[in-house]
Amino acid sequence: QVQLVESGGGLVQAGGSLRLSCAASGRTFSFTSMGWFRQGPGKEREFVAAISWRGSSTLYAERLKGRFTISIDNAKNTVYLQMNSLKPEDTAVYYCATSKVFTTDPNRYDDWGQGTQVTVSS
Repeated sequence: QVQLVESGGGLVQAGGSLRLSCAASGRTFSFTSMGWFRQGPGKEREFVAAISWRGSSTLYAERLKGRFTISIDNAKNTVYLQMNSLKPEDTAVYYCATSKVFTTDPNRYDDWGQGTQVTVSS
């Protein structure tokens, strides 16, 4: 099993930036990619971004491309999500997760963190 701990969430004004971190521990050899998802109030969980474990490939939700950037530090077993030009509609709990495949499908992700709250005020 893989343990995931997210951090970096908080309250920010519209137009601001945040960087989320997700530190992985445990069986870190058991997955090939990591992803970020989010779930806003009253909404379904949605895909945000994914990255292959070696960082060679990335995927983004089309409407977030250009504002959000996913990256990875293998030495620290940590994935980051840099979020710029934040909007009130970005308010959500953000989760990181691991998968044995490289995909946007949340059903293909195995281990999940507890989430970190991001609130964007207008």
